[in-house]
Amino acid sequence: MKKVVFSMLAVVGLLLGATTSKAQTAPKVGFFDIEIMMQALPEYRKVDSLIQIYQRDSLGAEYDVLNSEFKRLDSTYKIDSAANKSKAILDYSKEQRQRVGMQIVYWQQIAQQKVDQKMAILAQPLYERVATAYKKVLDANKYLVVLKPGAIEFLGSGNSVDNIFVKVAKEMKITLPAELGGGQPDAEDAPKKPAPGAGGARPTTPKK
Repeated sequence: MKKVVFSMLAVVGLLLGATTSKAQTAPKVGFFDIEIMMQALPEYRKVDSLIQIYQRDSLGAEYDVLNSEFKRLDSTYKIDSAANKSKAILDYSKEQRQRVGMQIVYWQQIAQQKVDQKMAILAQPLYERVATAYKKVLDANKYLVVLKPGAIEFLGSGNSVDNIFVKVAKEMKITLPAELGGGQPDAEDAPKKPAPGAGGARPTTPKK
């Protein structure tokens, strides 16, 4: 199974430099993708491994059964035809053979649907964890819009877009990969300049 992990990381990487600007004002635009965030979780590797096992063992065995069944039905149809069986019997055998044959022809699509269904079941707990953390981040920040990483094509000078992956990771207490902004400070955590007179050298008193 080909892993579809961090599909828009190249775009995300280009945007990370703009995520910490305007730190003192709440960002109104952010980018995020629940699926990508879910795949960044350490537990996702186990889900992906189980999917590969499912493809190899369950779906592989099912495909072998289909091929064997098609060969049996094809042989039965040929034997019945040679024996001049009734039209009803021949039509039935032909219909069964065609049914199995169509499953073999469209097996790739059928198998992909089965994989998607299996993935939805196995990854549901991870999806719910990410969705819960994401909702908390949205509730705490007033975004005008949240875009998919690949939907951002241009960011004008002086504008900023918030990397919500960093906020969700902080909420979930996990470490992000560098491609998603791991190691990048959240805008809220950016160091602030000290107020005039706070810390540093004390002002000198003019000599009389």
